[in-house]
Amino acid sequence: MNDLNSLKYTAEHEWIAFDGETATVGITDFAADKLGDVVFVELPAVGDTVTAGDVCGEIESTKSVGELYAPLSGEVVATNETAVDDPSLVNSDAFGAGWLIKIATDAAAVDALLDRDAYVALTGGEE
Repeated sequence: MNDLNSLKYTAEHEWIAFDGETATVGITDFAADKLGDVVFVELPAVGDTVTAGDVCGEIESTKSVGELYAPLSGEVVATNETAVDDPSLVNSDAFGAGWLIKIATDAAAVDALLDRDAYVALTGGEE
């Protein structure tokens, strides 16, 4: 599992881990819990360009259908096909094996994202 304090977050409940100019993106455990049992994940294709704030995928659960928003603009360089094949990973390991996409992006974009304290405050103190 990632160090949750080293991650960045969005108001749409995505987490972002930076490794140089590659950002790994997933949904938070808070979002996964609110969705319920995830049964389907649709992700953009490798090579697709995504724009920050735009819908780039879909996550379906037994309760509802949610949209995956691109937290940053850039090119999709990897998708987690394991999570597509086994969507339950989004629930069981949201911050690890349940990651969704990797985006090649400008690391300066981090300034527009939330830190852990701001994200916890956004969710009403629920972690």
